[in-house]
Amino acid sequence: MNEKVLIVDDEKEIADLIEVYLKNDGYTVYKFYNGRDALECIETEKLDLAILDLMLPDVDGLRICQKIRERYYYPVIMLTAKTEDADKILGLTIGADDYITKPFNPLEVAARVKTQLRRYVRYNRAERAGEGEASAAEYDIRGLVINRDTHKCSLYGSAVVLTPLEFSILWYLCENRGRVVSSEELFENVWGEKYLDSNNTVMTHIGRLREKLKEPSRKPKFIKTVWGVGYTIE
Repeated sequence: MNEKVLIVDDEKEIADLIEVYLKNDGYTVYKFYNGRDALECIETEKLDLAILDLMLPDVDGLRICQKIRERYYYPVIMLTAKTEDADKILGLTIGADDYITKPFNPLEVAARVKTQLRRYVRYNRAERAGEGEASAAEYDIRGLVINRDTHKCSLYGSAVVLTPLEFSILWYLCENRGRVVSSEELFENVWGEKYLDSNNTVMTHIGRLREKLKEPSRKPKFIKTVWGVGYTIE
């Protein structure tokens, strides 16, 4: 394991603690206590995941996340002491893949890192074993084009910028075009974790995807809801 992880947190004790746990798991860690140095690292190092504190003394975590999403698709996990839903939604909207509220167990952070990297590698980097030539590398659904090899998506010729998680959700739905995919199936295949009945994560991310695809909420053209069952792309 030699994945490169960026940690940015102005609370030295927290950043140092996460670093210890991730290094023990075999990751290469780039740690900074301010946003300015982190932005320089983003431009010079080929990173695999970023852990960003929301509140920093100079450049906040949201701005750093936005800069990452201008060029890169690797997972971003936000750390913050804020608990309001609005803050979580804002972080997810600008491109974060996960959100952890302080205080937290460092073992949970390490587990979230593993989950995000496992999903990222599975859906966005490697060719899947056993698929061969029968596996499609691109889908074109009525002007919505998504390409697994280039990790690009476009709508009627205009680029649609997706986070790795959003790309994985849309790709899975396209792979299963014409079939209704339950929230449980989608969550367990994309997130790689056990689905809980109270989990509304899938619904939140489907909503974000629809916004990026400029889908009308009442009559979506691409991602349709089958009430009580799940989602489908026809």
